[in-house]
Amino acid sequence: MKKLLRFLKTYRKESILAPLFKLLEASFELFVPLVMAAIIDVGIAGADTGYIGKMGAVLVLLAAVGFAASLTAQYFAAKAAVGFAAELKHDLFQHIQSLSFGDMDRLGTSAMITRMTSDVNQVQSGVNLVLRLALRSPFIVFGAMIMAFTIDGRAALVFVAAIFLLALVVFGVMKICIPLYKQVQTALERLVERTRENLTGVRVLRAFHKQKEETLRFTAENRELTRMQLVVGKIAALTNPVTYLIINSAIIVLIYCGAVQVDAGAMTQGEVVALVSYMSQILVELVKLANLIINVDKAIACGNRIQEVLEQKPGLTEAEHTIEPEDKGSEILSFSHVGLIYPGNREEALTDIDFSVNRGETIGIIGGTGSGKTSLVHLIPRFYDITSGSLKIEGVEAKEYEIKKLRQKVGIVLQKPVLFQGTILSNLLWGKEDATEEELWQALCIAQAEEIVKGKKNGLLEEVEQEGRNFSGGQKQRLSIARALVKKPDILIMDDSASALDYATDAALRKAIREQLTDMTLFIVSQRAASVRQADKIVVLEDGHIAGIGTHEYLIERCEVYREIYESQYGKGAR
Repeated sequence: MKKLLRFLKTYRKESILAPLFKLLEASFELFVPLVMAAIIDVGIAGADTGYIGKMGAVLVLLAAVGFAASLTAQYFAAKAAVGFAAELKHDLFQHIQSLSFGDMDRLGTSAMITRMTSDVNQVQSGVNLVLRLALRSPFIVFGAMIMAFTIDGRAALVFVAAIFLLALVVFGVMKICIPLYKQVQTALERLVERTRENLTGVRVLRAFHKQKEETLRFTAENRELTRMQLVVGKIAALTNPVTYLIINSAIIVLIYCGAVQVDAGAMTQGEVVALVSYMSQILVELVKLANLIINVDKAIACGNRIQEVLEQKPGLTEAEHTIEPEDKGSEILSFSHVGLIYPGNREEALTDIDFSVNRGETIGIIGGTGSGKTSLVHLIPRFYDITSGSLKIEGVEAKEYEIKKLRQKVGIVLQKPVLFQGTILSNLLWGKEDATEEELWQALCIAQAEEIVKGKKNGLLEEVEQEGRNFSGGQKQRLSIARALVKKPDILIMDDSASALDYATDAALRKAIREQLTDMTLFIVSQRAASVRQADKIVVLEDGHIAGIGTHEYLIERCEVYREIYESQYGKGAR
């Protein structure tokens, strides 16, 4: 949590002025009991209405100045806390963007959402409270005790005993609550994950009529979260009643001792009232301090969770400068005995992948479910790093490229098409920000998406809802392909990205790419044998190994795995 305080540097002035103005307010507040004592002992005792009026005006002045100081402090504290949270969110989001796919898999999407929202908001609230109360409340507590000593030393000992007991209560609760709040946030993450999973998979959920079962699972997890919150809430709730008990007991002792002292002539009635007022101030401030500590406990727990993410080093190391290939020969890509182990796993997802690709070739990747097709193509743009062997692009190790330059060379269309809220135009420009209208329409034409745009009322300016909900699966796939084509990459990867297209559209798409983008190297990952049949080279995967490489005719004759896949789709003996 301490490391997060660096985000307050920009708001150093506000972070200093907020507590200073709170201390100014507190200073005026400490004089109030003394003024009241003077009113009682001088004005009321002497029936001096002029003195009472004059001191009453002093009370009003103290209240007005204190109110102005309090408002100023609130303004600076709010400005610093909001600015702190904004910079923290920016830095956290930027850091998350730098994490690899493996890092994201390990941390979890829901955990990231919780840290970006609930945790940051809790830390923001904690910062705001600390700037306003962290100095003010202790200042009032110890200031009131010192002022009590100036009135009567023996009576002030009651203050010392009360403050000592209160410190034990407050810090005891703090020590117990911090780890419990961390557990509560973890349980909240699980509930967010359950909610996210159900909302994104709502169609499947209803198709299998599993609403009741999922509701029961949600209820069980929600009940567990509630139980944990109640446990920590009950412990934290003990602070206020115990504080009131200690303070009120101290007030009773003060009144009793004060009465004895007044009867003996050692103290005045005004001084007794002042002592009780100071004790009441301590009560109010300790209640605030107790609530502050509860909120700070939450903020510390949430801050530590955020810090865990910020301390997560990106799994991908990036070269400072790309080593440009001296001679761009015909070979654009080569896998040399490549292996891949996903973070947290022991077994290899890919083993001894060894083949090369020439510029302008079409490479088909086929294999059964879980054979490693997607894992293989994800190595090319460095979504994951190889764990053994060598992967070279234009003769240079992939790790020697700046990630930005590497991904400028590679275009990829993922299995699940993703469109972002905005317009068709804004989505296409992700591929190339300065693309001309001619380039956009060429990409749409090749992707067989031209009629989608022309069929919309607003054309390229047609609105795209979040996640492209207003487009069908096939439309989203074609627009995603067009987005990748706009950038005209050296290598285009289509990772089962035509699964929602009919066979005729799929064939037209592949034909258009080959005829109009002859220099582009194309990877087609597909379960359909028809999609890869015309490829210059087909790589057949089985359980992370290469089962065969070659043309369709070669593999039909010599690769049993490929032949089984092909015959399962076209019938036994098909060629």
